[in-house]
Amino acid sequence: MSDTPPDRLSNDPRSKFYDEALLERGVGIRFNGVERHNVEEYCISEGWVKLPVGKALDRHGQPMTMKVKGAVEAWFLTPAQQDGE
Repeated sequence: MSDTPPDRLSNDPRSKFYDEALLERGVGIRFNGVERHNVEEYCISEGWVKLPVGKALDRHGQPMTMKVKGAVEAWFLTPAQQDGE
């Protein structure tokens, strides 16, 4: 595995950008210089994150989100495991 997170990643299993193996490693997000812990989805190249809006849910029971534009940095919280481990 690489130590560089993907350009785009989502917490929603219904999304094509969902990757359980990468999410298990933990991904840290810094948005506009502030470390965020409530990011639902991000895209580094397009410069946006999706954040939940309070406790509101949509008609499918998923959290309502809003897309906010700005500088996005991402990193893994745990190092990649080697094949021999």
